[in-house]
Amino acid sequence: MNECSLCGGTGWHPVERNGWRAVEICPCRKQPRDEQWWMERARIPRGFWEAGPDEPKDFDHFYHLGNPSLQMALVKARGFADRYPMVEKGLFFLGNPGVGKTHLVVAILKQLMMQKQVECLFCSYQELLRKVRDSYNPVSLSTESEVVRPVLETEVVAIDDLGAERVSDWVEDTVTYILNYRYAQKKITLLTSNLPDTPEEANERSPSGKYRISDTLTSRIGLRVRSRLREMCELVPILASDYRETVQAHRR
Repeated sequence: MNECSLCGGTGWHPVERNGWRAVEICPCRKQPRDEQWWMERARIPRGFWEAGPDEPKDFDHFYHLGNPSLQMALVKARGFADRYPMVEKGLFFLGNPGVGKTHLVVAILKQLMMQKQVECLFCSYQELLRKVRDSYNPVSLSTESEVVRPVLETEVVAIDDLGAERVSDWVEDTVTYILNYRYAQKKITLLTSNLPDTPEEANERSPSGKYRISDTLTSRIGLRVRSRLREMCELVPILASDYRETVQAHRR
C-alpha cells in the first residue's frame, strides 16, 4: 500500500493557523467506524466498554467525590486526550485497586479512537507476558514476534497493571525491550499499576502493613524499567479508597 502523500503514513499533517504551527488528522484517516469496531480493534475487555451496575455511570460522577487526587487525575487524563498528538510523554496512573486507573486509561483510548481516529491497543501486563511465554511452546500457533509486534508498533499502547508479576531476568528483559523500542520510536505509552512507587508510599497507603517494602514498583519491574518510565511517562498518583467499597458503605 502506498503511503499518503499528505501525511506520509503518520495520520497527521502539519497546518498553520494564525501564525501558529499545529497538526490535524489527515483525511486519509477519517473513515467512519463505530464504537464497537474501535473497542474490539484495541482489544479493550468488554467489561470496560460501558459502566456496569457496580461502576460509575460516567467519569464526571466518579471524580466529583471530592477527592483532590481523583480530580487531578481526571484533569490529567482529559488534558492528555485533548492535546494529543501534541504531547511529549504518556501517563502512568498509580494507586490502590478500585480507584479508577483502568477506567481513566480506557476513557483516554476511547476519545483518541473515536474523535481522532488514533490506532490504540490495550493489554494486560500479565496476559502479555503469558502470551510471550506461550509463543515459546513448540505447539504454539503464534511466535514471539507476532505477539510483541502490535505492542511495539501501535501508535498508543496502554499496559494495565504493570508489576503484577514479580521481576525475573526474563521479565525485565522483555519489558525493557518493549519500552525502549517505543521510547526510541517516540510512541506514547499509558500505564497503570497497583503498586506503591516507593517504600514511603507503601507505608502511607497501608500503615497496617498490607504492602511490604519489597512490594514496590521498582522491586517488581527492576531499576532499568523504572528509570525508562521516568523519561516516558508523567507519574499520576491517585490516593483514594476503593470506589466499590465506598459505594457499598454509602448503601448501608
